[in-house]
Amino acid sequence: MKTPVRAALAGALACGVLTTALVAARHGDPADPAPPRGPYVALGDSYTAGPEIPDRTGTPAGCDRSDRNYPALVARRLGLPAGDFRDMSCTGATLADLSAPQSTDRGTNPAQLSALDTRTGLVTLGMGGNDIGFASLVRTCVKAGVFTFALDGLRAGTGDAAPCRARYVSDGTDEIGQRIAAADERLAHALAEVRRRAPKARVYVVGYPAILPSRTTGCAAEMGLTAGDITYLHDKEQQLNTMLRKRAGKAGAGYVDTYTPSVGRDACADRRVRWVEPLVPLAPAASVHPNARGEQGMADAVLKRLGV
Repeated sequence: MKTPVRAALAGALACGVLTTALVAARHGDPADPAPPRGPYVALGDSYTAGPEIPDRTGTPAGCDRSDRNYPALVARRLGLPAGDFRDMSCTGATLADLSAPQSTDRGTNPAQLSALDTRTGLVTLGMGGNDIGFASLVRTCVKAGVFTFALDGLRAGTGDAAPCRARYVSDGTDEIGQRIAAADERLAHALAEVRRRAPKARVYVVGYPAILPSRTTGCAAEMGLTAGDITYLHDKEQQLNTMLRKRAGKAGAGYVDTYTPSVGRDACADRRVRWVEPLVPLAPAASVHPNARGEQGMADAVLKRLGV
C-alpha cells in the first residue's frame, strides 16, 4: 500500500513523464509510442504523390500518384491491408483541395479530407508548397537566371547576383514570406478539421526535403539559377518548413523532418545520391521533384518518426 508521500511522488512522476511526452510530440521529437496500424490516410501534393515515378496508381490519373511514393512505402512497411490505406495526394494540390474537389487534366480528385472518418488511425499531410507558388517561383527564378547568365556568363553562378529575389523582395517586404504566413493560417484550419473528422488519429505534418543546397557551388548548370537566387530559394524552403513544424506543434500534431536526412542530396547533388531531380531529370521523376530514392528517404523519415 502506498503512503501519501509515495503516492504524491508517483503522481508527480507520472505527470512529469506525461508532460515530457507531450512536449516531445509538440516539437516533433522521435518519442512516439508503438506505431498505429491504420487505417492510414495520406494527404498531400506532388511531393507526396511522386509524379512520373513508375508505376502510376489510383484515380484520377491526373493526380499522377506513384505506387512507390512515400505513403505507399509506409503502408507496406506497416503491413496494412489495401482497405486500410487511402492515398488522396494529388499533383498540384493546395490546402484548399483538402476540403474541395480538385480538377486535373485527367479527372477530378475528391476533397482529400473526405477519406477521413472516426476509424482513421494515422494521417500524414505533406502540403504547402503550392500555396506559396514554389513551382512558379522556381520557373521565374530560372528565367531571370538565364537572362543574367546571358549577360554575365558563368560568373553569375558564383557571385551574389539575385535578380529573382529582387523581384519578390521590395522595401523590406518579402512577397513569398507573406504567402507563407497566409498558408500558415490555412494549415491551422486544415489541421483542426483533420482532428474533428478523425479524432482518434495520430497526425503528422511532413516537411519538404532539401531541394537546393545551402551553398551555391556547382549548381548553376543543373538549375540555371544565379548564386544569390539559389540562396534565396533555399531560405524560402527553410522558412516554409519552419512554419510547417511550428504549426504542427501548435495543433498537437507531429512533424516529420525530411530536410535533415536529405542534406547533400538536393537537385544539384551527384545523380547517384540525390533525392530531388534537377530541371532536366536523369531519373524517372518530374522536374525538381523527388525521385524514387527521395520518396524512399521520405518514407524512412516517416517510419522513424513512427518508431518503426
